[in-house]
Amino acid sequence: MDLGIKGKRALVCASSKGLGRGCAEALAEAGVSLVLNARGAEALNATADQIRSAHGVDVVTVAADVATDAGRAELLAAAEGVDILVNNAGGPPPGVWSDWDRDDYIAALDANMLAPIALMTALMPGMIDRGWGRVVNITSGSVKAPVPQLGLSNSARAGLTGFVAGTSRQVAQHGVIINNMLPGIHATDRADSLDAGVAKAQDIDMAAAKAQREATIPARRYGTPEEFGAMCAFLCSQHAGFIVGQNIVLDGGAINATI
Repeated sequence: MDLGIKGKRALVCASSKGLGRGCAEALAEAGVSLVLNARGAEALNATADQIRSAHGVDVVTVAADVATDAGRAELLAAAEGVDILVNNAGGPPPGVWSDWDRDDYIAALDANMLAPIALMTALMPGMIDRGWGRVVNITSGSVKAPVPQLGLSNSARAGLTGFVAGTSRQVAQHGVIINNMLPGIHATDRADSLDAGVAKAQDIDMAAAKAQREATIPARRYGTPEEFGAMCAFLCSQHAGFIVGQNIVLDGGAINATI
């Protein structure tokens, strides 16, 4: 399918690996030039080189922390005029409610709610002026079904979801479409980290920890960054103009819900 976005330009956050990279790869395959962001320059530049070689698109890299004012300023300077924004950030550490204080919640809000809102606020006026734009926020399946040990993530990502619910319906008339993608477990470093926590807590090996979690997923496997990226690219395409403010769950059926 021709996504109709060849020649567009996208900012993809946290895109050196994992789900962000999956999105960047899929957009590049559709002919979109990229501004890639991550905190680590080495992995980011390696990813950029591979995408340039594979897809022949222009790729700019900005190694910066978007949760900071200085990092966002550097990123926005490079991303001025983009047509597509993919917001993404690693989740805060797991734990229980008694582990966290105000500083922990502020850090989670900065990374997983306030930073993406700031990028949207900065970049959407240009999209509105041009009459076309796409924003995809990578949140979490925990927005729909909270994960007890991910309370920091549950809270911050739910706040972002509330912002998008209202804002998406205000900007759609200008051709700017905002949606959220809610991943379940995918084969990324984040999954490895969570599996390692289970393995340590239960004194089992990583393979056993992964098998336990796969057994809770109707698809009986983890998702892949490639299939996640394909959905992201579709939501950024010319075909997604009537999909407004939605929360698209990609979890292999793990969340047991009618709607």
